[in-house]
Amino acid sequence: MIVGVLKETAPGEKRVAIVPAHVSLLQKIGCEVRFETGAGAAAGYADSEYEEKGAVRGDRAAIVAESNVIASVRCAASADGGAAAEVGHAGQIWVGMADPYRKHESFDTMVQGKASLFSLELVPRITRAQSMDVLSSMANLAGYQAVLTAATTLPKMFPMMMTAAGTIVPAKVFIVGVGVAGLQAIATAQRLGAVVSAYDVRSAAKEQAESLGAKFVELDLGDSAEGSGGYAKEMDETFYEKQREMMKTVLAESDVVITTAAVPGKPAPRLVTAEMVAGMQPNSVIVDLGAERGGNCELTKPGETVVAHGVTIIGPLNLVSEMAGSASQLYSKNMVTFLQNIVREGELTVDLEDEITDSTLVIHDGEIRGQFLKAAYEKE
Repeated sequence: MIVGVLKETAPGEKRVAIVPAHVSLLQKIGCEVRFETGAGAAAGYADSEYEEKGAVRGDRAAIVAESNVIASVRCAASADGGAAAEVGHAGQIWVGMADPYRKHESFDTMVQGKASLFSLELVPRITRAQSMDVLSSMANLAGYQAVLTAATTLPKMFPMMMTAAGTIVPAKVFIVGVGVAGLQAIATAQRLGAVVSAYDVRSAAKEQAESLGAKFVELDLGDSAEGSGGYAKEMDETFYEKQREMMKTVLAESDVVITTAAVPGKPAPRLVTAEMVAGMQPNSVIVDLGAERGGNCELTKPGETVVAHGVTIIGPLNLVSEMAGSASQLYSKNMVTFLQNIVREGELTVDLEDEITDSTLVIHDGEIRGQFLKAAYEKE
């Protein structure tokens, strides 16, 4: 079985789906790895490193045509502005992050080409699948990078410093959303010496935030927003209005606000209004990790940095790509572990009785079967 690794085409995407160190793991399950020239260059992995591990270099057209499996980072709809998926032959398997919540021309291509698509965003949150969980891997890095981005943007230091010239008070950092990204943001801001507070609609997040040294901001909002798999669920506008009103005071006291709130398959919940931004201190910074889904802040412009009411608002679309080397290493391990679950001795095994396979297989031999993707097409 041939596993192809392509150079990513999404704008600004520097990650690679499989790193050289993991080529041998695929060889052990009977796979030959072929990679496009320069596939890992942007992430710091030279072609020679792949070849030293036994991978075969080739041009894109040949790899697409000959590979049984294409391992990708941002395939299909997630590659907005990039090339659509290229199906080499019927029965070909694509594996990657595919944003399976909306219709996209790449899905049409796969259906017409009778290909199959595994969407790694849909890996179930079960113990056996933890090492395949790309969302957690990437969110962890995003939380870390968000704090570094804020620290280099804020015109003051994070830690307290006592000098002969006077004392510099520590920055106040407020983390909204205590999921994987939020927890890493808390830990990173703490290590940099900031005074950290955090908030999440899920009551279970309090203990996690406090265990990392953050002060948990408790807002009495009544209904629980705990969803399945540890994610927050979508709430009605009345809930969010009440939440925004109660957060105003906290934001006004913060130097940095990092928002991480997300609901799978839905627009990012609007948590920070223009009025709330206007009430913040001049030169404060907001890093909006919900920008890719429209933003948690009303004034966020996805992919841009803007200044409003004296507050710098950063709306990154692919923050983890700025750490492409580390991000690729983690993503590659997720990818290889996933492939080990569906490949046995060089043969693909699509077992729909397996929870991981059933949850992630959104297109099978040209037939749309994923519930989210089906719903997106039915809306058309």
